[in-house]
Amino acid sequence: MVFKTFLMASIGATLACAAPDKEPQNALSEPQNALSDQRFHDLTFVDIHGKSRSMSEFKGRYVLVVNTASECGYTPQYKELQALHQQWGSKITILGFPCNDFGGQEPGDEKSIAGFCAKNFGVEFLMASKVQIKGDKRHPVYQWLMSKSLNGISNAEVRWNFTKFLVNGEGQWVASYPSSVSPLDPQITKQLR
Repeated sequence: MVFKTFLMASIGATLACAAPDKEPQNALSEPQNALSDQRFHDLTFVDIHGKSRSMSEFKGRYVLVVNTASECGYTPQYKELQALHQQWGSKITILGFPCNDFGGQEPGDEKSIAGFCAKNFGVEFLMASKVQIKGDKRHPVYQWLMSKSLNGISNAEVRWNFTKFLVNGEGQWVASYPSSVSPLDPQITKQLR
């Protein structure tokens, strides 16, 4: 009888331990299925001047999405992003998304960010309002860019400022590039030829 009670308790404990593994999988699969119909061109964001924008504005053009910061070692890439905008602007839209999640290197508000970019790098490409990428308040654009269940191609990480994502004119995820890859790198520009 003692053995039978022990055996039943062991089975119950095993089932209790197994249940949490199954529950998160079910909890994760439902939202993924519900969100998998989301398309890049359905996404929206607020630009640095407070205007609501839709990614549908960029149909037929590549889009390079970059998380930017004003106090980062990679901040000089603003100059390269501007050069890419000037040279290839008929084929690609550059979208800078200021973010303070990585090293607290974007502490300013939208007005100071816009002023800094214009004064120091002559930025004319489109900038978004400040976003979060890490945690529960991840911006929907970054949810899509970083999740295979949404973009249909790849899970991707943003490890630091100036990580780049390339999306083609049909709204398909093409690639992600780490901070160290220049916006003018042939990996990016070859897509535009």
